[in-house]
Amino acid sequence: MENQTLDLDVLIVEGLKVTPQSSVPAFILLLLIYIFIMVSNIGLVVLISTECSLHQPMYLLFCNMSINDVFGASTIIPRILSDVFIPMSQRLMSYNECVIQAFCAHFHAGIAHAVLIIMAVDRYMAICKPLHYAAIMTHRMVLGLSVWAWSISFLLVGSSSASVVILNPFCDNASLFKLSCENILINHIYGLGITVVILGSSLCSVMLTYLRIAMVCLRSKNKALNSKALQTCATHLAAYAILLFSGCIIIILHRFPPIYHGSWRPS
Repeated sequence: MENQTLDLDVLIVEGLKVTPQSSVPAFILLLLIYIFIMVSNIGLVVLISTECSLHQPMYLLFCNMSINDVFGASTIIPRILSDVFIPMSQRLMSYNECVIQAFCAHFHAGIAHAVLIIMAVDRYMAICKPLHYAAIMTHRMVLGLSVWAWSISFLLVGSSSASVVILNPFCDNASLFKLSCENILINHIYGLGITVVILGSSLCSVMLTYLRIAMVCLRSKNKALNSKALQTCATHLAAYAILLFSGCIIIILHRFPPIYHGSWRPS
């Protein structure tokens, strides 16, 4: 790449590393994934909204997850799709747009953890305190917990929020911090603190609730109860494991130095 002068408010976002020959297959695959995410999640929300028999706490919480998945996918994937056919050196994004995308990406992750915490509590109440479940997990309670999940995520992420290259498929706080020429020690401390709070609270909540559920199932000789517990908890645990694994992968990758290929390096 020849030397070029960029506005200080413009960033280069690396996006997907694809060769010109693989741009079309990558675009089609990513587009199909995006369409699947949108259709499946919107369809699930419509189904739960229109089917009265599904107006139960767990299904209403699924609506939160589906809406959040639509939000998260729409934040990241369309921008990546638009850049697939553009050379990496020309994938420009304004600083303000990058900050907004970073906020939305972290907001999406925060909501996912918060809703999964509520789901774990819901499963605990349904299995360990079935007689009190209907009285506690009312529609009003679920609505209040959903508002809490979105609000607390917004407040935590919103309060955290140059070389000119974002070495990531999308903008996030860690990538923006790497570009700063200022002292960002406070930002790092606060960001690490928020990460510990979100991951720690979700991990502890899920572990404690499922340990309690496991104890109840072990003490119970009711095979029907144990089978119901396994069926209702397996999906939640799988979703939580995927979220935790993907989040940890992103955090770990930011600890490795970037590797540049070819003769071009950002200056």
